[in-house]
Amino acid sequence: MNRRSLLALPLTGLAAPALALGFTPTRPVRVLAAWPAGGSADASIRLCAPIMAQELGQPVVIENRGGASGSIGAAVAAQMAPDGHNFLLDAAGQISNPLLMRGLGFDYATAFAPVTLAALLPNLLVVRAETGITSVAGLVERLKANPGRETYASTGIGLTSHLAAVLFTQQAGVDVTHVPYRASSQAIPGLLAGETLFIFNTTPLVAPLIREGKLRALAVATPTRIPAFPDVPTMLELGYQGFTLNEWLGYFAPAGTPQGAIERFAAASNKALHDPTVRDRHAVMGAEIIASSPAEFAAFLTEQRARVGAIIRDNNIRLDS
Repeated sequence: MNRRSLLALPLTGLAAPALALGFTPTRPVRVLAAWPAGGSADASIRLCAPIMAQELGQPVVIENRGGASGSIGAAVAAQMAPDGHNFLLDAAGQISNPLLMRGLGFDYATAFAPVTLAALLPNLLVVRAETGITSVAGLVERLKANPGRETYASTGIGLTSHLAAVLFTQQAGVDVTHVPYRASSQAIPGLLAGETLFIFNTTPLVAPLIREGKLRALAVATPTRIPAFPDVPTMLELGYQGFTLNEWLGYFAPAGTPQGAIERFAAASNKALHDPTVRDRHAVMGAEIIASSPAEFAAFLTEQRARVGAIIRDNNIRLDS
């Protein structure tokens, strides 16, 4: 476990809108990140924390508890006191974990209150540049010429990199073998080494390798093209129906946290996310800032549970599959 405190002085001068929300933290605010240090979630909170600390008038303490698709950190967060000083930063594992994992000991849907959807991390479909494949059509042609003999990587069973590939292979009508890795840190080197042919993975992780010419981006799983790679078409453009499935980062509070504290933290987070420097750094990572309200995040989670649940159930996806 890595633990680090980020301190900042309270705002001076004009009060920020968050100050009128009826809750003032009286001690350091803890943000438990359910993912390891050095990843996209960790990078995002560490960019935002100094501004959040200014808005909250208290230090922001970041604690990384990665492992098991975020479920280890979420289990800890589910037991945190709902007093407005404890929050969880999590990702799309919030949706798939309860559908795949038994014996969690808590219910994601009732253990947490949504605070804000911070950012989307678009999934890019990439191949090694040396394969000579330059389009999704070219990839499909190769897969159809080698039924059952090609492989694709994912960063874990039931995660968006896996589910996006399931949608793609279904709609393309191709037979490909799934090779699940434990994390992107293993999946990407495996792809580069030729162990697999393609992967859907988030922009922060593959963008540097695309720019270095080691990977080639064929498509993106967002509704519209992304600024980081404006020449890369969407899967929707290419005729793949309903193909929007991406990673995301969002903040949660333990159930029972006062609404004023939730609104206060959301305002502080969103103020940080809209800071020009923070926004630019996220853009370099390939992340799209959302900064939603708690109600908007709740609606997003409801829609994601329905969509992801349908994919997992319809394809009988299990952790041993």
